[in-house]
Amino acid sequence: MGGKNSEEHEKQVVEEKNTETLKDLGQIRVPDTKSNIYAMTIIGQIEGHIILPPQNKATKYEHIIPQIVAVEESNEIEGLLLILNTVGGDVEAGLAIAELINSMSKPTVSIVLGGGHSIGVPLAVSTDYSFIAPTATMTIHPIRMNGLIIGVPQTYDYFNKMQERIINFIVEHSNIKRPTLKKLMFTTSELANDVGTVLVGAEAVKYGLIQEIGGLKDALSKLREIIDERKARKES
Repeated sequence: MGGKNSEEHEKQVVEEKNTETLKDLGQIRVPDTKSNIYAMTIIGQIEGHIILPPQNKATKYEHIIPQIVAVEESNEIEGLLLILNTVGGDVEAGLAIAELINSMSKPTVSIVLGGGHSIGVPLAVSTDYSFIAPTATMTIHPIRMNGLIIGVPQTYDYFNKMQERIINFIVEHSNIKRPTLKKLMFTTSELANDVGTVLVGAEAVKYGLIQEIGGLKDALSKLREIIDERKARKES
């Protein structure tokens, strides 16, 4: 009887941990497997310093940043797979995550599924190599702000500086040219009641924003390839 009660208690503990993980990180605990690759998902809206309404599907940046640091410090994990399906969000938080991923010493590969909206673009290009699904989209548009905006020249300067930070990051970490990116960003005929451009799959590759069309198999294969190349380089 004691053994049976012990098993039931362990099962209950596991279920409670799974529930806590789902509440905190938006993902359930998958069966433990020995893998040298860590898959990180950034979905919905990126939540920054302001808490979003409960009905919003969001990724909290204070959850993502510790994961990135843990991957970098881990001896078992050799590469990071970044899976993106975003609708934008906090610019500062998204750019902070992108900069952190870009500064990792371990191989990184991103794959855009569904959409990469606004700040999702810097995240997609922050890795060593990037993929996009054939039906996925990249939405490029200028930054915008909700709420009270003070109509003074300093406000324009602030927006302009923040926009340049994003443009510089994208240009430095992809193959798109600055004039092309700015043209796509400020197009007025593409989106209804908005400014910007939606690039679908192959279009994002054509403009040099993303490196290749592909899916999960391709992304994992490329990541393992980069891992093996770096191992061989160290050994030689």
